Amino acid sequence: MGNASWIALRSSLGHCAVMPALAWPAGGALLLATMACRTGVDYEPSAAPRYVGHVEQATPRLLHGDTLTVVSFNVAFGRQVDSAIAVLRQTPELRDADVVLLQEMDGEGTRRVANALHMSYVYHPAIRHRRTGRDFGNAVLSRWPIVADERLVLPYPSHYAGTHRIATAATLSVCGTPLRVYSTHLGTVADIRHPRRREQLAFVLADAARFGRAVVGGDLNSGDLGDVAQARGFAWPTAHGPRTTLLGRWDHLFVRGLDTLGAGTVTDNRRASDHVPVWARVRLDDAHGCSAARTALDTIRDTQPPFVTWAVPPRAARASVGS
Repeated sequence: MGNASWIALRSSLGHCAVMPALAWPAGGALLLATMACRTGVDYEPSAAPRYVGHVEQATPRLLHGDTLTVVSFNVAFGRQVDSAIAVLRQTPELRDADVVLLQEMDGEGTRRVANALHMSYVYHPAIRHRRTGRDFGNAVLSRWPIVADERLVLPYPSHYAGTHRIATAATLSVCGTPLRVYSTHLGTVADIRHPRRREQLAFVLADAARFGRAVVGGDLNSGDLGDVAQARGFAWPTAHGPRTTLLGRWDHLFVRGLDTLGAGTVTDNRRASDHVPVWARVRLDDAHGCSAARTALDTIRDTQPPFVTWAVPPRAARASVGS
């Protein structure tokens, strides 16, 4: 394994010191036996903060006829937020995105990206990271109203750290029709074994089964989990393409109840991360434009708690809101 790949492996394992226990002679892969630090501390479900921001807009519209563009991007501990914003604003395939799923973010970084893109957002941290002293979790950004959100704690804690991964789930109102989206980040090769990573994805997909239209995306820390989604009726538009990290094609999107028109990978990430973004364009088969949806959207807003930019609930607040 070359030095660049070893650096990428360390990054994928949580930026801790790792000790290789065994090198496979044929493939050069490493079996990792120990980790030299705990990456962070879980939030108790009743104490986990929730960050939201709502952007007042004119009636939202579909920028490409009856299609939506969805993007997933792991921003590597949210270190290079300005570079990530440049990627999302200036890359032709991404700049008109309707939904952006972010991983490895904190609340402030999420707010900055959302403000730059003029999008509403919800962010839930998974843990408080020991080394950075910052939150570490996933976000959903949307040009459409976010009418409900939830923090899903995934099964199987990390073998070495004892911490849990999460999915941030959000229900959007697109032309008055609900669309459920998930931004998730599954356990690394050091956290859990491969079969349990499959079960983590299945857990998210089981929650999505409650909704007619759904998008699940994020950093799966594996390139071969798509069959788990396909077995549950999801299309896998990002199945093929270049590596999204030095270790493989680990970032993906799955969609159900939507027609897939295309997908791709943005290989120039402006050094924003050790991952590159993936995107998919999907069609809303019964969209008639949004002029007739204004009343429905106003009704939703009237019946939901208002979104307040940069809001952190008290420790007693629920982890699931509006669902």
